[in-house]
Amino acid sequence: MLFNSTVFLQFFAAFLLLYFLCRNSLVARNVLIVAGSWLFYGWWDYRFLGLLIFSGCFDFVAGLLVVRAGEGRARKAMLGLSVAINLTLLGFFKYYDFFAGSLAALLARLHMEIDVHTLGIVLPVGISFYTFQSLSYVIDVYRGQMQPTRNLLHYLAYVSFFPQLVAGPIQRGHHLLPQLARTLAINRAMLEAGVWLILWGLFKKVAMADNLAPMVEMVFGDPSAAAPAVLSGTLAFAFQIYGDFSGYSDVARGLAKILGFELQDNFNLPFFASDLRDFWRRWHISLSSWLRDYLYISLGGNRQGAGRTSINLLLTMLLGGLWHGAAWNFVLWGA
Repeated sequence: MLFNSTVFLQFFAAFLLLYFLCRNSLVARNVLIVAGSWLFYGWWDYRFLGLLIFSGCFDFVAGLLVVRAGEGRARKAMLGLSVAINLTLLGFFKYYDFFAGSLAALLARLHMEIDVHTLGIVLPVGISFYTFQSLSYVIDVYRGQMQPTRNLLHYLAYVSFFPQLVAGPIQRGHHLLPQLARTLAINRAMLEAGVWLILWGLFKKVAMADNLAPMVEMVFGDPSAAAPAVLSGTLAFAFQIYGDFSGYSDVARGLAKILGFELQDNFNLPFFASDLRDFWRRWHISLSSWLRDYLYISLGGNRQGAGRTSINLLLTMLLGGLWHGAAWNFVLWGA
C-alpha cells in the first residue's frame, strides 16, 4: 500500500474518521492504531504479518526480562537473545539468498561442484526498519536509558505505527512510546503542518523522483554511455534517491502530525552539508544516528585509539551499506 496510491488515500480517509471518533479514549485509539497498522502491513502480504507481531511481542517481553534479570550474566544473556533473534530473522529473509548465491558463484570459479541452494525468499517489506526500531528499544532498556513499558498494546503500536512502518524514520522508544501512553492534543497548527509535509513529500516523490527515474535508468542501462551522460545520470540519481526517500519521510511525518504525533526528522538539507561528516548528520538521520549509537559506539567508538577507530568506522559503514540492500554493490558503496 503505497502512500501515493488511491487505495492508501481510501484507507487513510476511513482510518482518520474512526480515529477522530475515538481519539479521546487512549485504549480505543491505540487499538485502532494497531489494527490499522496491521491492515496496512498485511495489505502487501498477510503471511508476513506474523513476523511483525512476533517481533513486537518478543521484544516487549525481552524488555521486561532484561530489567527483571538485574545485573550480571542473565541480563546480558537476555539482551543477547533479543539481538540474536532479531538479526537472525533479518539475516535469513534479507541475506540468505545473497550469501548462498555468492558462495555458489565463488565455488564455481574455483571449479568446485557443491550444490548450494537458494530459496527464492521474498523480502518482507519494512523488516529492516521495524527490526532496528524494536532492537533499539531493548538495548536502551539494557543500558538503563529508559524504563520498559508494561503495556503490550502501547508497544505493539510503537513497533507497528503505519506512517513510518515500511520506510522510516526509525523511531526510538523514549521518543514515541510516551506519546502513545498519553492523550494527544491535535490543534490547527499541527493539522496545517501535517498537510504541508504530506504535499511537499508527495511533490518530491512524484514530481521529482519518479520523473528523474527514466533518465537514470536510460543512462545506467547503456554500457556505451559517454562521460557527460554518466555524469548527468549520477547527478540525476542523487536527486532521485533524495526525492524518493526524503519524500516518503516527509509524508510519514505529515501523517503522524495529523494524528497528533511528532516523528523525528530524517533529512536536513543534506546537499548543503559542509563536508562528508556533516552530510551523514543530515542524510537519513534516523539510520545514521542508529548506526552510531548501537553499532559504532558498541564497537568502542573512538575510545581505543586511531587504528581501532578506523576499523570501527569501516565496519559501521560496511554494515550500513549492506543494510541498504543484499548485493555487493551496496557493500562496495559502504566501503
